[in-house]
Amino acid sequence: MRRSGTADLPLHGGRVPAWLAARMTTLGTAIAETIVAHYGASELLTRLSDPFWFQALGSVMGMDWHSSGITTSVMGALKRGLNPRAAELGIYICGGRGRQSRQTPDELRALAGPLDLDAEALVSTSRLTARIDNNAIADGFQIYLHTFVLAPSLDRHVGPRDGAARRGLGAGTPGCGWAVVQQGLNERLGTARRYHWHSATVRDFTSDPHTAIVGESAGVIQNLVDARARSAQDAMLEIVREKPEATLREVRRLTMPQHHDVRAENVDLTRLGAVLAVAHERDLRDFASLLLVEKLGSRTLQSLALVAEVVHGTPTRFSDPARFSFAHGGKDGHPFPVPLETYDQTISVLRRSLDRARLAHSEKLDGIKRLDRFVRAVEHRFAPEASFHAALEADRAISPAVGGRTVFDDAPRRPRQLGLF
Repeated sequence: MRRSGTADLPLHGGRVPAWLAARMTTLGTAIAETIVAHYGASELLTRLSDPFWFQALGSVMGMDWHSSGITTSVMGALKRGLNPRAAELGIYICGGRGRQSRQTPDELRALAGPLDLDAEALVSTSRLTARIDNNAIADGFQIYLHTFVLAPSLDRHVGPRDGAARRGLGAGTPGCGWAVVQQGLNERLGTARRYHWHSATVRDFTSDPHTAIVGESAGVIQNLVDARARSAQDAMLEIVREKPEATLREVRRLTMPQHHDVRAENVDLTRLGAVLAVAHERDLRDFASLLLVEKLGSRTLQSLALVAEVVHGTPTRFSDPARFSFAHGGKDGHPFPVPLETYDQTISVLRRSLDRARLAHSEKLDGIKRLDRFVRAVEHRFAPEASFHAALEADRAISPAVGGRTVFDDAPRRPRQLGLF
């Protein structure tokens, strides 16, 4: 059973300001639409089930690069942006945080009729993923966010195969694919754990069903859906009171540090160096602009190169999600304030390329892919090593000129106190 791994997510407070939330919706929708245009809806489900890619997506959208808030904000932005165009793109998102998570069954039932899908099988699948992560995996995390992403046209199974169905765990619904992203809270540890599911990898809900479980390692835990817990499951069904002992198998592990700032050790400096070289060295920049069929400034090229990698990169490219925060910074100012003018230019280039592709002019859409290939060629041929601190200072220095903004800029200022002389 394929797994994507685990990662630690420190809990962060605060909110996503309206000026960033709107842009996240627009950029997230454009990225998802570009992936669907190039690779199909099934690939978007695959990406959403990969915690490394998911973290990189949140970073490139301007969220804090390692916080738990990425889950809520990214899925909320995608739901707002994709659902109005669901019939066109073939992607539907149900659920959300808190009260919205409890509305998932009703949302799935409302979709199932017009799409000719088995409503109760979908609802059963949604509930099973939540119950397994909340109850069967005794890791101390309580689910508070549940999102169900549905791609109705895929030849996938919405539920387990026959063996699991015979166990009374629900029946499969052919002609449909799904992904589940949900998150739990551990108040004692002050951390969150994100869980990823993908219909393409679920063969039996009682045997290694996850593509990933993302969160802080809590050592040995009870995981009654681990394949090695089959004997414990059988014993429980026979009402034999034996304590099952199983550990959660991990293949890929992403450990997110507690420190809020982005540091050099969090970034693959060769990969970042290739992006910076293409964006800022004149000859490379001119050629990159030619690939995109339009003349662009260096700062927009830097952002587009990282967005292009999110769209076209292979799984191994996302081992350092902090690097993608060099596209549009972070709302809390790490690694630098969100450059609103650059953010808007990135959205504009993506949107124009998608609109042109609809009119059978795909050169701009293909240009994003060519840009990604070009950056990789520079990386492999020259292996440029970025100066992390120089890159950081450069982006901070130009921040006022490109509309740099953080969530702290929205805080009301205290009235000036007049002194008495």
